[in-house]
Amino acid sequence: MADKIMVDKMTALITGSYGGLGTCFVDIHAGKGGDLILVGRNEARLNAQKESVEKKYHVVVRTIAVDLAQPDAAQKIYDTCKEKGWVVDYLINNAGFGGQGDFTRERTMEQDLSMIAVNIETPTRLCKLFLPDFVARGMGKVLNVSSTAATMPGPLQACYYATKAYVTSWSNALWRELKGTGVTVTCLMPGAMQTGFADAGGLADTKLFANAVDPVPVARAGYDGMVKGALNVTAGLQNLYFLWGSSGRPQRKR
Repeated sequence: MADKIMVDKMTALITGSYGGLGTCFVDIHAGKGGDLILVGRNEARLNAQKESVEKKYHVVVRTIAVDLAQPDAAQKIYDTCKEKGWVVDYLINNAGFGGQGDFTRERTMEQDLSMIAVNIETPTRLCKLFLPDFVARGMGKVLNVSSTAATMPGPLQACYYATKAYVTSWSNALWRELKGTGVTVTCLMPGAMQTGFADAGGLADTKLFANAVDPVPVARAGYDGMVKGALNVTAGLQNLYFLWGSSGRPQRKR
């Protein structure tokens, strides 16, 4: 009951809401009575999710369709909220994607720059826009989804691992800068999960995802950590050692 009272009437803006971990965050927040602003590229999927969540949880759900790889995506999201009078209490930067391949010979410029835009640039812009409002109100919480990949370099996933290292370092610095303001920034660092991430990134045939975990408890741990104002949350670490080979490359399943 205490958790429901804490979240009731709080509005969470969640990027990447209709897939994997995002869906879990939506269900957790709505299940506690919180309203939602769902953000993603596919308007039809957003609208379907809105209808389903409103019917199931009886909360208010709004949507913003935008391509998070575009440099003006964050401004569009922020301006839409301002114009419509939607007050954001929780900002969950969940959207992100990976991909494997040799940086020099296989990965295209567009692939890696789009990844940097979604994983780094747009979350940074969203925090730059929303955090001053949070601080002015003396309340607000941010959850940035990173990865255990942030703790090491990742050959064949060089840019992905680097983007997550940025997210973790940046989030931790913001947590310290915001001390005493009533605003917190929490970083979630999950291991491999059973979501569409592996298929989208071409990683499904690697040992890293052979023992991928259920994303629901991972999302719950991250969400609860955000509400408590934790610095970092690690979850889903059954495959923590990543099963790297002597070459330093992620090994494929035999």
